[in-house]
Amino acid sequence: MCGIVCLVIIAIIFALSCGRIYYSPSELLQTLVHPQSNPVAANVIFNIRLPRIIGALLVGASLAMAGCSFQNVFHNPLVSPDILGVSYGAAGGAAMAILLGYGLGGTQALAFIGGIIAVDLTVALARIINQKGTLILVLAGIVISGFMQALIGLLKYIADPDSQLPSIVYWQLGSLAKVDFSNIIAILPLLIIGTIVLIVLRWHLTVLSLGDQQAQLEGINIGLERLFIIIASTFLTAGTVCLSGNVGWVGLVIPHIARLLVGDNAQRTLPLSAFLGALFLLIVDTLARSLSVGEIPLSILTGFIGTPLFVYILIKKKVRLN
Repeated sequence: MCGIVCLVIIAIIFALSCGRIYYSPSELLQTLVHPQSNPVAANVIFNIRLPRIIGALLVGASLAMAGCSFQNVFHNPLVSPDILGVSYGAAGGAAMAILLGYGLGGTQALAFIGGIIAVDLTVALARIINQKGTLILVLAGIVISGFMQALIGLLKYIADPDSQLPSIVYWQLGSLAKVDFSNIIAILPLLIIGTIVLIVLRWHLTVLSLGDQQAQLEGINIGLERLFIIIASTFLTAGTVCLSGNVGWVGLVIPHIARLLVGDNAQRTLPLSAFLGALFLLIVDTLARSLSVGEIPLSILTGFIGTPLFVYILIKKKVRLN
């Protein structure tokens, strides 16, 4: 864990230095210690790069923890916030808020409600199908995600192409370009509540991953605790969608990497997933704003990086799908 923390600190320093304008370590240190010595550099570092870095750390950690929790609760290695429909549901809620002309608070509220509705529909559909197996929940999530994507498509069709449509596209592709400290403060309560609940229940996550029968033997109230974990994970997912839009692969791949490093015990896997997710998305965001003149959407880079990583994990772990 100490090694991962050191890597995160190094990545933060690297992210502060790199971008369209590069600042050497000496320039960076000088600006951090004496901002008045270089007002332009101070503005770039403190008002543009620092909020993005904090946003990337929060989004990456939150998505990784949500993915880890979902995978344990549903005993499914393929479950992630994306597959269960939470991300698309939250994006649909955010798109609806944009069409209605709501501010940040209204967008957050509708994004959270959309995420809750999506995951409820996914679980309900899996129960209606009434077949056991890990793939049933995945298929139900794909169905609900498809419906939410169709809803987002409809909202894009009726949106104003000059003012509303670009904002909706922003939510779909994922970006931290518009993040500032006010955005971060606004969604911080959602992330804090979700994180606290998952950290408190992380031992129960390990038991729940062993199956309902084992959880009952341990005296765990399966229905109630599963509900708390789903709500907490949805808090995290909806909060990140409010901040950065949809960012794929983080919640799916990072928990598997954490398990490769420390095993299946959620008491260790959950916090490690948070640090790995924060490190991963910080690196991706730094690349997104540094590789080209125009900023690359986050989901494009996470897809290119996450796909080969997940293929390697499938081969390495021989993950069972049923």
